[in-house]
Amino acid sequence: MSIVYKTTTEIRGPILMVQNTKDVAFDEIVYIERANGEIVQGSVLDVSRDWAMIQCFGETAGLNLNTKVTFSGDVLRIPVSEDLIGRVFSGSFEPIDGMPPIIGKDLRDVNGGVINPAAREVPKDFIQTGMSGIDGMTSLVRGQKLPIFSESGLAHNELAAQIARQATIPGSESDFAIVFGAMGIKNEEAAYFRREFEKTGALNKSVMVLNLADDPPIERIVTPRIALTIAEYLAFDLGMHVLVILTDMTNYAEALRAISIAREEIPTRKGYPGYLYSDLATIYERAGRIKGKPGSVTLMPILSMPAGDITHPIPDLTGYITEGQILLQRELALRGLYPPMNVLPSLSRLMKDGIGEETTREDHQDVSNQLYMAYAEGQRARGLVRIVGAVGLSERERQWLKFADRFEQEFINQGIYENRTIEQTLSIAWDLLSDLPEEEIIRVREEYIEKYHPAHKSEA
Repeated sequence: MSIVYKTTTEIRGPILMVQNTKDVAFDEIVYIERANGEIVQGSVLDVSRDWAMIQCFGETAGLNLNTKVTFSGDVLRIPVSEDLIGRVFSGSFEPIDGMPPIIGKDLRDVNGGVINPAAREVPKDFIQTGMSGIDGMTSLVRGQKLPIFSESGLAHNELAAQIARQATIPGSESDFAIVFGAMGIKNEEAAYFRREFEKTGALNKSVMVLNLADDPPIERIVTPRIALTIAEYLAFDLGMHVLVILTDMTNYAEALRAISIAREEIPTRKGYPGYLYSDLATIYERAGRIKGKPGSVTLMPILSMPAGDITHPIPDLTGYITEGQILLQRELALRGLYPPMNVLPSLSRLMKDGIGEETTREDHQDVSNQLYMAYAEGQRARGLVRIVGAVGLSERERQWLKFADRFEQEFINQGIYENRTIEQTLSIAWDLLSDLPEEEIIRVREEYIEKYHPAHKSEA
């Protein structure tokens, strides 16, 4: 039986302190009654022997110390069913698409749990995003955690929407689904995502969970957990391959910091709580493949690096937990590139497990290695231009410089609605490599040069 308490001793912003509590659990859901009878939901942030700290999900204006507080005795659970696909929810799992709430007999704890390492299957199988920079150079693999590091003002929202529209596993299109979770976004951003998903038909294979900037901070903590709970159900109960896109993890971490300050915890680097690493891990490590289960959860968290600082705690700790990163850079955006992806510091540590003859094409890895080498040489030549000018370059350096320009404009740069297959991506790569003297193509095996180089194909 639920006990109603009227022992609130302090209301500090969204935080309530309730005294003389008994048998209260961490993360327990609480119902707070306003003077007008309206019920506001909350969650237990901290507990002691005889008090509980509660984070209110809604406005605390108008509450007083006689407020009725009821502890539910359970954590936040959401109903799951096949009807989730095609739906749009708020960060507290309220329908915002004009349709009725989900009715399901199966209620899942949103806090879930990370996948046991002993039960993990090695991530494999290529996921095609339709973006040449990602598919060709930092391939996404089913079950992988591959974050996108961006900066404020860059086109990461457009990139997130494009990946959500285009991503698929070749040959398993019907079993593929997207779970899109947004935290702390503006109203116009939410409208943009919904419009993009609806007009392109992507919503038919997606579930959207949208938390807005004016929603309570605690909701930003819950949003990615709701998204991953949905993804786990679709993947491990229904056998689907699910790509989870979470944007923006910086807003999530800021909410975590705000709550930590309200709890008067001792801050660490840049004011974030000392448990930021383990908290992020409870989100990221829910992605993967499980032995004996046909489905998978692949995760692409997007975070905007404050001041473009890749050593900031959020990207820094994210890099330790995940398997690579895709780096978007302001310098490339100013040159008109979309996506403004710098491939040199970007990497996918699991790329080798998802590409090759059986999944993409036999020459994929070699071509990627050669593109990295040639682009790095082109960047070095650009550095020399700043020192000695273009006239001071050797003929070989001019070739590398020309390659770097073409690589950015033809390979990385693409239309916001342009969806390239992996075959098209590799075709563009070989076209670029054909501009180089054949003796400079040293990272590709001879048999692949004979088979795929445009000059040899025309001879054949």
